Amino acid sequence: MGKKLVLATRKSPLALAQAELSAAYLKTRLGIECELLKLVTTGDRQAEWSLEEKGGKGLFTHELEGALLRGEADVAIHSTKDLPGGSVDGLSIAGYLPREDPRDMLILRSGVGTPKSLATSSPRRRQQVEKMFPGVEFTEIRGNVDTRLRKIADQRVADGTILAAAGLKRLGIGSWPGVEFHAIGFETMVPAVGQGAIGVQCRTADLARFAGVFDAVTARGLGLERAIQTALGGGCHTALGAYASGDTLYFFHENVGLRTFPLSPDDYASPEAAAARILGGLGLK
Repeated sequence: MGKKLVLATRKSPLALAQAELSAAYLKTRLGIECELLKLVTTGDRQAEWSLEEKGGKGLFTHELEGALLRGEADVAIHSTKDLPGGSVDGLSIAGYLPREDPRDMLILRSGVGTPKSLATSSPRRRQQVEKMFPGVEFTEIRGNVDTRLRKIADQRVADGTILAAAGLKRLGIGSWPGVEFHAIGFETMVPAVGQGAIGVQCRTADLARFAGVFDAVTARGLGLERAIQTALGGGCHTALGAYASGDTLYFFHENVGLRTFPLSPDDYASPEAAAARILGGLGLK
C-alpha cells in the first residue's frame, strides 16, 4: 500500500455514505488519505432480480472482492449483513467500524395502524413480521432507500416496508413525508447477522497493517454472529437472524422461531464452540 488507501465501494447512496464514513475513520486512525473506487455489483445491475430466488449473499460483494484480489483497491467496504458466512481465499475481514443501531425499522404509510400488505424480499423479516401482523400479505421491493420510501408513501405499492435503522441514520433520514417510522425491538424481530456494522475487507497479507485500527467491541459480537452464520451456511434463502449483545444472544431461525440464550465471556472467546453448542441444542447441527 502506498501513500493513500483505495477503498472499493458500491455506488448506491447508502454504500457511498458508508464508504465516506470508513474513509474518515481510516484517515483519522492511520493518518493517510483515502480515495474511493466506485463499482457496480451484480446485485446493483440486476435490479429486477428477486433476491429471495437468486440468493443475495455475494451479489453485492463479488466485484469489490475482485478489485482487492487484482490489486486495484486496498480495502473493500461492505454492509456486513451482505457478506457470506465464509471467506474468499486471500481475503480477510480487517475489522469493523463501531456498530450503528442494528434494529429493523417498520415503516408504515401515515394513517395505517395494522398493515394488510408489506413490501420486503427478506425471508427473515417476512417470517418474523407475520407474528406481529397475522395474515399480512407480502410483495417484493427493490431500489435505494429513498426509492422504497416513495413507493410506500406515494405509489402505495404496499401499506409499509421494513428497512435497517442504521441505513436510515447514515443517510440522515429521520422522517419522511407520508410515512411513520417504528423501531422494532430485538424481542420481536432479530436483525440479520452483522446488521448495522460496516465491514472493512483487505488482502490477508495486509492484515497486520490494520491491527488495532478497528472497533474491538463490534468485532467481538460479530465474531459470534458470523460463526453461527458460517456453521449454518446461511444466505438469503434462509430466514436467519442473530444478534449478540452483552450477555444475551437473540436468535431467529425458520425452523425454531425466535429464541434468546445467555452468553458468557467464554462464548465470545470461542465463537465456533459457542455456535456449535447453541445450534446443537436446537437440533440445527
